[in-house]
Order: sequence, then C-alpha cells, then structure tokens
Amino acid sequence: MQALARPWRLPDARYFQIAALATLLAINFAIIDFGARPAASVIAITMALLTQAIGSRLAGVPFDAKSPLITGLSLSLLLRADALWLHGAAAVVAIGSKFVLRIDGKHVFNPAGLAIVVLLFSSKGVWISPGQWGAEIWFATLAGCFAILVLSASRRADIAIYFFASHAALLILRAAWLGDPLAIPLHQLQSGSLLIFTFFMISDPRTTPDSRAGRLLFAMTVAVTAHYLTFFMQMRPALYVALIALSPLTLVLDRLIPAARFSWRSSVLEAVST
Repeated sequence: MQALARPWRLPDARYFQIAALATLLAINFAIIDFGARPAASVIAITMALLTQAIGSRLAGVPFDAKSPLITGLSLSLLLRADALWLHGAAAVVAIGSKFVLRIDGKHVFNPAGLAIVVLLFSSKGVWISPGQWGAEIWFATLAGCFAILVLSASRRADIAIYFFASHAALLILRAAWLGDPLAIPLHQLQSGSLLIFTFFMISDPRTTPDSRAGRLLFAMTVAVTAHYLTFFMQMRPALYVALIALSPLTLVLDRLIPAARFSWRSSVLEAVST
C-alpha cells in the first residue's frame, strides 16, 4: 500500500504579520526614526500579552500570544502619547475588548483600532503617527504586505485590495475634480499608517464580514466614510473612526449574506496531499 504523503501546511498568517510589524519597528529603532519609542513599545506589547493571559484564564481558553503581539506591535507603530501609561492603557482596552465586546462568537471591533479611537477621544495627550516613512520604506512595506497576503492563510486579501483600491480611487477622483496634479493623491497614498490600517486592521479576519460580497460592501463603505470625515469634517483619524463606527455593520452583513465563519485554527492551512 502506498503511504499517504504527509499534508503540507502553510504557517499561520499571523507569523508573517508579526514578522512584518517587528521588522518595521526594528527599522524605526535602527535606521529611520518615524516616532516609535522603545519604552512605549515594550509597555504596549507587555500589557497586550498580560491582558491576553488574564482574559484567556478568566474565559477558560488557551493562551495564544500571536494576536496580542500583532496588536501591541501595531499600537507601537501607530500610537503616540505624552505619557507612557497611555500606551499600556491602549493595549488593555484593545485586548480587553476581544473578551468583553463579543456577539455571535466573534469580537465586534478590531482591537488596535478600537483602542486608538477610545484613547483619541478620551485623552488630549494622544495622537496618530503621520506615517511618512519615506518612499523606499513605503514601497518595501507595500511589497512585504502583498507577499504576506499571497502567502498567508487568512483569506482576507480581497478586503485589503477592495479598500485600498476604493480609497485610491476616491483620492484620484477628488484630485481630478479639483484640478490637482496626480502627484498629490499619490503622495497621500504613501503613508505607512495607511498600509498598516489596510493590511493589519481592516483586513482582520475576526472582525470583517464572512462573505466576499459582504467584505466588498464593507470596504467600500469604510473608504467612502473615511473620505467624507477627512475632507468634509476635517478629521485626521478618519480611517480609524470610520472603521470602528461601521464595525457593527459586519454583523448585519453576516446575517444578510451568510458564509462560513473564519477560524484561525481551520485556516492554518489547507492540506495538499497525494
């Protein structure tokens, strides 16, 4: 009898995400300073892991460090604050929300996005990194993020592409309407913060619609809302506010367009056997 080949599995997508975010943070510390500070990063990551450990124990589920690591790294790259304790508070809000704000077995809000919005509206000493990392770093990050999407098992490459395309189209259409040169919307797209939002926040498979059609509608709605908040309401953190404000829409879309529920366990990866 011919022995069956052992199934080959691609590593969990979160390993690639952790590697990408950690690399960006290392570049910030060693090569190009775009605002992240070691002490703030250590506090954010430590508090994210600690909150995950406490929440897992209280909920009676196994501790998994991958998601809190991604959240802590994302907060380290995006969030700036006058006081170090605010970075710890952001991590606690982010991870705590996963255990408290749940409906139908999934958490409603992207943890890092929710923490950013809560801290921005509750404290005057918090702001978002502008994310102008330079063209070389930006394009390297973009290439790395697309590689993650291609290699990963998250099955959420579509929503990242839908959102980025919608956001870019709106910026280009606005420039055309105003008679601005194409260089202006292209510069607006060259933001490290935008890339982190696109590839690590709105594409979070645990807080996005289960169906492909639902993800398309959600991505376009977030892009349009963020565009309105940015240019008509003059709101700087428009991306994060739009994402969090519209997150409950995911629950509606899941009811209207049902599809298989995402699970990290089942997505780590499909077997290929002979």
